[in-house]
Amino acid sequence: MGAVGFMWRGTKRTAKIVALLIFAVVATIFVVRAVDSQRGPPLDRWHTYHPPELSRSALATADLAAYMAAEDKAFAGVKTNVTDKVDPEDRVRFNRYFASSPIYPPGFAQDFNRTYVLQPKGEPAGAAVFLHGLTDSPYSHRHLAQLYADHGFIAIVLRLPGHGTVPGSLTQIGHEEWIAATALAMREARRRVGPDKPVHIVGYSNGGALALMHALDALDDPSLVAPSRIVLMSPMVGVTEFARFAGLAGLPAIFPAFAKAAWLNITPEFNPFKYNSFPVHAARESFQLTQVLQANIERHSRAGRLTGLAPVLTFQSVLDHTVSARAVIEQLHARLDDNGSELVLIDINRSGQFEDLLNRRSDTAISSLLPAAPRRFRTAVIGNSTPGSSATVVRETPAGATQETVRPLTAVYPEDVYSLSHVAVPFPLSDGLYGLEPDPAEKFGIRLGDIAARGEYGALVVDVDMLVRMSSNPFFPYLEERVAAGLPPARAP
Repeated sequence: MGAVGFMWRGTKRTAKIVALLIFAVVATIFVVRAVDSQRGPPLDRWHTYHPPELSRSALATADLAAYMAAEDKAFAGVKTNVTDKVDPEDRVRFNRYFASSPIYPPGFAQDFNRTYVLQPKGEPAGAAVFLHGLTDSPYSHRHLAQLYADHGFIAIVLRLPGHGTVPGSLTQIGHEEWIAATALAMREARRRVGPDKPVHIVGYSNGGALALMHALDALDDPSLVAPSRIVLMSPMVGVTEFARFAGLAGLPAIFPAFAKAAWLNITPEFNPFKYNSFPVHAARESFQLTQVLQANIERHSRAGRLTGLAPVLTFQSVLDHTVSARAVIEQLHARLDDNGSELVLIDINRSGQFEDLLNRRSDTAISSLLPAAPRRFRTAVIGNSTPGSSATVVRETPAGATQETVRPLTAVYPEDVYSLSHVAVPFPLSDGLYGLEPDPAEKFGIRLGDIAARGEYGALVVDVDMLVRMSSNPFFPYLEERVAAGLPPARAP
């Protein structure tokens, strides 16, 4: 008994030491984060105001008309509580919440922060629901939605709860509301085209996770509308490990004096269709969505390799700082049946100007990501025809084959661009806001895609990386080609 008691007391002491160490670590993180949060600009009205949104239970029974009526109330709340009360020092040219700003969204011919529907000419051939990414807005899908409408589909471009209004809304809204809103939009799509016509779902980034989640849930729940095709761009199947612990970063915010700790980033809101400021809660909710999604994929995979899931067409840059390109392949495509699914990867620019400046992980990304053929899904890899050449090709390998077909592309990498990025995939070079070669006819008050900032460190109010990141896709015509391959012929204008 003496030996046992000694061991028990030793174990108890060890447990106390471990507990104290954990407490010390958490306390240190708390203090460091609390102090760090006091740096930078103060919170503004758009950070602290939370416009009304439909609850999860209300979303479960509402239709699109009710959703858009509630959306009107949310935007009215923003005008009354934010725009009409903007402080004098915030009445500046590039503040999207200042009514006299050239980037004030309600001042445009169309406010792409709001849900909208495109009707095709003539009888609809089907319907498609479009889901944007985290902190984004329906603007992200304006080009693909128009493509669908040109091919005879009704395009329902949804503003997900918490988006398009003020970043403060994302401190309250979470993935369960996003999932419920997705189901609402799919119900609307089915109602508009009837029981026999196809319904597609198109998701970008966080919206890609929602699209997959809905499609998987519909395999088990006949009350949900199952899509007949899934199109994904930079889908959030997996995110960085930092998001797992993002909630810890917000702990000091339980004390009002440290309210800024609830934000990972507080940046001036100079983008009319995307939040620049980013709350801890949004990062945590996005991570939780990927965890639920991965568990859903795993469960269906064990039950029969995702039998019944619609074909998945995915577009992914091999370099992606936001989502895990590896998870897109290993957690999703590698588990799919041979059902017509397709993966399009966009390699780095190997023309020679940047390769020696890229780290080894970036340089070898494509070879480490794609499993050897044969594969159960079609693959297409866009890249340089040969190392050092500016010419580009697409290398296409059918599902189940080992032989690839190589064909030239007319699009090329701009010489000063070393890769695409997470945010570039859905936008052509001509996009008026994000394009590297913006269409002069499109005016959104600011051009974010062709900024070439030069100067000294420490002078800008934004991170230089925000300006360096590629925000449009020179290979967008190929993306349109592959999407259109699954649609009826385009209709006459």
